[in-house]
Amino acid sequence: MSRMAPRLDLTNLPDADVVALAQDGREAAFRELVRRYERPVFSLIFRMVRDRETAEDLAQESFIKILNHIDRYRPEFKLSSWLFKIANNVAIDYLRRRHVDTISLDGSPHAASQAEIEATSFDVAARQETALEELEAKELGSAIERAIGQLRPEYRSCILLRHVEGRSYEEIAATLDLPLGTVKTYIHRARHQLREALGGERQ
Repeated sequence: MSRMAPRLDLTNLPDADVVALAQDGREAAFRELVRRYERPVFSLIFRMVRDRETAEDLAQESFIKILNHIDRYRPEFKLSSWLFKIANNVAIDYLRRRHVDTISLDGSPHAASQAEIEATSFDVAARQETALEELEAKELGSAIERAIGQLRPEYRSCILLRHVEGRSYEEIAATLDLPLGTVKTYIHRARHQLREALGGERQ
């Protein structure tokens, strides 16, 4: 009686090898990619759309697109950048369908409702603070969330990839398929708008 072949352990394989197996139709390899990247993909989308249920649906849609287009991935590009590009496009498409890309910082009639612009909380570094300092930190975190929620989706993508995901300008350009100069311009404008918004919040 022949023995069954041992189950392939994918957990320690490099991304490129797992992708190659997924491109060969190995379902387990694609599940491994989902396991590795579902959290950062969901996190990016969640911070873009600011609604957990919607983010879960869009993350699922993103991975379906990733599966359908896995053969298009080229190993000379960083896998995470390719995955984020797909996830970001899915989130941007959703926001445009919802017409929330017209949100501005000037209180225009197109501004989204409070429920729509609430973002996920930024972690405040754990420190020994007085009760007053902790309250001020929480208030600042909420102000940052609101300000980011008011940015144009393109600016929001750049700011989140830069300051939440810690991506370089070059990685952001590759992820969003934008010229490097455009990425720098978007981030510069986004920071300016955030400073204005936070200045107004704290007056």
